[in-house]
Amino acid sequence: MSEHAHKVGIIMGSSSDLKVMQQAADMLAEFGIDYELSVVSAHRTPEAMVEYGKSAADRGLRCIIAGAGGAAHLPGMVASLTTLPVIGVPINSSNSIDGWDSVLSILQMPGGVPVATMALNGAKNAGILAVEMIGAFDADVAAKLSTYKESLKEKVRTMNESIKG
Repeated sequence: MSEHAHKVGIIMGSSSDLKVMQQAADMLAEFGIDYELSVVSAHRTPEAMVEYGKSAADRGLRCIIAGAGGAAHLPGMVASLTTLPVIGVPINSSNSIDGWDSVLSILQMPGGVPVATMALNGAKNAGILAVEMIGAFDADVAAKLSTYKESLKEKVRTMNESIKG
């Protein structure tokens, strides 16, 4: 799927999180960045989570986007297992307290184990942040990002013109 060898891991605690996490995959696809999607539960499959985190860099991943609801330990636990950057997406899931438990679980990481925390259900921005991380070292990706950001400006100009009639 990719014209670039860069690879991003997208993991989530449950397949019910896919409707949110698909937004990250869609952004990566838009920029031609290869990714893998996996369900990795910190609480139900801790051994698989440890293996995923420990093997991520050796498997060619450049960063990991981890979405989780409820107690939302997945992003932080994976961050403790790898030197790769981890982007956390708190998800307002069926077992969440309006998403606040997930936001705070991902946001309040101890010193030394950072997780870049997105807004609640903010997988689209997680995808864009992953693209920006890769674009910092890849001129082709950076050029696509520049075009994308210009398109955002154009959308705002168009909105402004439409309300002024």
